[in-house]
Amino acid sequence: MLFGLGAAGMLAGCSTSSFTNAFDVPQLDMSPTGTIRPRISVDKQVTSPELMYASFTDDGFTLPKVPFEKVAPEYRRQIVVDPTGEAPGTIVVRLQEKHLYLVQPGGDAIRYGVGIGKDGFEWSGRANIQYGRKWPTWTPPAEMIGRKPELVKWRGGQPGGLDNPLGARALYIFKDGKDTGYRVHGSPEWWSIGQAMSSGCVRLINQDIIDLYSRVSGKTPIVVS
Repeated sequence: MLFGLGAAGMLAGCSTSSFTNAFDVPQLDMSPTGTIRPRISVDKQVTSPELMYASFTDDGFTLPKVPFEKVAPEYRRQIVVDPTGEAPGTIVVRLQEKHLYLVQPGGDAIRYGVGIGKDGFEWSGRANIQYGRKWPTWTPPAEMIGRKPELVKWRGGQPGGLDNPLGARALYIFKDGKDTGYRVHGSPEWWSIGQAMSSGCVRLINQDIIDLYSRVSGKTPIVVS
């Protein structure tokens, strides 16, 4: 996988395979009477919340079940008509909506609920996902340690695990070849989805970041606005 590239333990600026399309995309009706858009695509990994947010073991870590009933329905993983107009394979984060879209061929997108940065900590722009990590190490930057001295114990990096702020996966955002310090990552704090409370990164439920990670490759375009 391209996500194997890059040095381990990159600094994270927040507290916190190739692209595979499993969609069965229906064909558009091009007849003169074909004015109704076809049904939304079917994807085997986008199913009932009971299955999507169940407990399971990943690389030796057992993720707890997410009480999805306490997550607003609009922030649960689902397939929607693509509202972004971006090319298939693009990740689009709409900060005000607190949604992340992965654009699919055929006019659909997979939508995930996200948590975002507090006022003054957000990042926006066009960039690329340079690479990703499974169960990544989190290293708080010096300015964060200055705000929260108790984090000094992780100056050398907090190993990946269930309590790690980067969660089960992290996607590293680079712009013009330079690390922005911002990530799209998982979080054990499922209740933070739909909230603005991180130090700038885009966080997903751990089960959702694992799903997203499995669908993207290195150098994936990302738009945050």
